[in-house]
Amino acid sequence: MAISQFSPKNFAQNLARLPARFRRSLSEYRFFAYLAVLGPGIIAANAGNDASGIATYSTVGAGYGYTLLWAFIPMTLSLIVVQEMCVRMGVVTGQGLADLIREQFGVRWTALVMLALLLANTGVIISEFVGIAQASELFGIPRFITVPVTACLIWWLVVKGTQKRVEQVFLAMSLVFFCYVFSAFLAKPDWSTVAAETVRPSFQFDSGYLFMVMALIGTTITPFMQVFVQSSVVEKGMTEEDLPLVRADVIFGTVFACLIAAFIVISTAATLHTQGIYEIDSAATAAASLTPVAGVYAKYLFGVGLFGAAMLAMGVLPLATAYSISEALGFEKGLSRSFREAPIFLGIFTALILIGSIAALIPGIPQIKLLLFTQTINGILLPFLLVTIVLLSSNREIMGEYANRSFFKISAWLIAIVVSALSIMLIGKTIIDMF
Repeated sequence: MAISQFSPKNFAQNLARLPARFRRSLSEYRFFAYLAVLGPGIIAANAGNDASGIATYSTVGAGYGYTLLWAFIPMTLSLIVVQEMCVRMGVVTGQGLADLIREQFGVRWTALVMLALLLANTGVIISEFVGIAQASELFGIPRFITVPVTACLIWWLVVKGTQKRVEQVFLAMSLVFFCYVFSAFLAKPDWSTVAAETVRPSFQFDSGYLFMVMALIGTTITPFMQVFVQSSVVEKGMTEEDLPLVRADVIFGTVFACLIAAFIVISTAATLHTQGIYEIDSAATAAASLTPVAGVYAKYLFGVGLFGAAMLAMGVLPLATAYSISEALGFEKGLSRSFREAPIFLGIFTALILIGSIAALIPGIPQIKLLLFTQTINGILLPFLLVTIVLLSSNREIMGEYANRSFFKISAWLIAIVVSALSIMLIGKTIIDMF
């Protein structure tokens, strides 16, 4: 069979004519090609399951049992659509999100967005270090040991490592989320009820229930995830030819991360909610509360998951912030660059690690108030960022033939409007609660 016959249009027919051993070789090639692209989508989505996210999911399970599991289906679909637009922009343009915002909307608008992102991410970074401290204290290890050690490890990995090495370590960290799967099975939930509540939407119109729906959306779709995933595919040098595999990475990563979040809800619903424990103030409290019901192993599994989640977010959040500010200001960036080559990029990353680790060592730091503050800023920023992403990915001058098609554009606008409305409602509820 002539090589010229192998075009994208007749690839499937030609593949079927090949001997079995060649078909297996091509299948293996495609598998290894996917492994080479694997990374940004999985890392970005899992970084969203950070210490504050775990606290939110635990609160949902404790307060409302299984009744909010249905929300994970539209949340998963929405996050896939948003992340797909970002990776598609990165692959087609070869530019990060902040780069495109600066070029299309001007320096002043970019500076305002980046300032909001910096403030919000700094608060969340501090909460991740607090999560590290709380997780280590579940095992009897004082925070004055774990916080400095983990800060130094993350700093050393990013500053001294390569892009490939950093990505490999972050992917390895993602495996720790399986602890929540084991924790959920140890809790022995009623799986028939779990299945029914997942596919059967149920609505309550009390303010607490609506607040939890809004909090789930705000925890799952966050500004830093979109910045990180787009910058990551750009740094990996992905091209249009890699787009199907990049999309597969986003879909797999999003589905995996949302499944893990659902397992966190299931584990706390099966233990805390059934025992009448409806309120918790942190992920660490949720882990400690599992012991009387599910045993000490469930507590430790939950604690290990919390530690790993905070570690992953502790690396991704400062990187996303450093990427966005460096892109917005036009400075050199990249994980494979030295301090001499990219002083602003690595300097921002270093400063955020220092601020987060020092703040986490302050006795009695008000984590909940800090999270409410950062949640408010993220809630204000998210609608603007979603609208910007839809506008940029629909612009044919930028995206050419890869611009959003009509149906996809309608879906993207619908998601942006609904998520923005929920985000604004969440801000209002948060401000009312603060005063």
